Amino acid sequence: ITFFDTPGHEAFTTMRARGAKVTDIVVLVVAADDGVKETTIEAINHAKAADVPIIVCINKIDLSEANPQNVKNQLMEHEILSEEMGGKNLFVEVSAKSKKNLDKLEEVILLQAEILNLKANPSKKAIGAIVESKVQQGKGSTATVLIQEGSLKVGDIFVAGPAYGKVRAMNDDMGKKIIEAKPSVPVEIIGITGTPDAGDDFKVVENETKAKEIASYRLNKSKIKVTEPITKENLEKQLSDKSNEKIKELGLILKSDVQGSLEAIINGIEKFKNDEIKIKIIHKGVGEINQSDVALAVASESSVLTVGFNVKPNNLARDLAKRDKIEIKFFTVIYEL
Repeated sequence: ITFFDTPGHEAFTTMRARGAKVTDIVVLVVAADDGVKETTIEAINHAKAADVPIIVCINKIDLSEANPQNVKNQLMEHEILSEEMGGKNLFVEVSAKSKKNLDKLEEVILLQAEILNLKANPSKKAIGAIVESKVQQGKGSTATVLIQEGSLKVGDIFVAGPAYGKVRAMNDDMGKKIIEAKPSVPVEIIGITGTPDAGDDFKVVENETKAKEIASYRLNKSKIKVTEPITKENLEKQLSDKSNEKIKELGLILKSDVQGSLEAIINGIEKFKNDEIKIKIIHKGVGEINQSDVALAVASESSVLTVGFNVKPNNLARDLAKRDKIEIKFFTVIYEL
């Protein structure tokens, strides 16, 4: 069993939607003392949209204020019913802290897999999904891939969204080097050009020429922006933007450790509304803050803030920022950012 964990914070809605698409079974974790929250309902909707069966895991049953029955009653409103109530959803009550019933959760997952007759062919060329991608010092671009069909071997040539490469090395989820990954195995691969987006499809192809061809076609396609037609609403918006010239603009340069976090931060920023300030993302990317990020902040006409989420600047960037008085802020918690 491979567990694909997605964060519960509201900013990570896209990550949860993606999680439901790449998994065969959704395990919905609900705290017994907390009950059903907004993000729980959203996760149910994602699972239903992806047409994936839901197993409910009621956690924290060791707490004195735990009320598993209340959770079951609340979930009934969202058409999630346990078998004892005449429904088709499997429920498990656990305590992650004391490890109570975790073995039962495994049993229930395997039972559900048997009912669904979940199978994959390991003798095909590997097909999968990009879980995450990042830039690592000494390794360059790396991507975590969940193999869904076939087997991936060291030396295989692949395409992942608008990126491509040849598998130079693979590590499993424990960081151990492996030479082959079979279906349902998540691996970190080294040997990729560029950083594909989380959720991009991953496919092994015959040769490098074909890989380059597919990747460049996808890259060009993503660059073509559809121009907005001029409508009365658009014109009014443009005019009102001009009349709001008193509004100050804050430029942001965003750098994050991984694509998924960057996506969540951008989603949050796009929802930001304020009468005095307008936020504009000048540049975004994965990896450490480098000298070109600082140079971009210096060259920008508006006031600019450079933000690092789980990343720091390299020494050269730090010296340049100090010299040119460019402010860099660091965060490790998304809602503080």
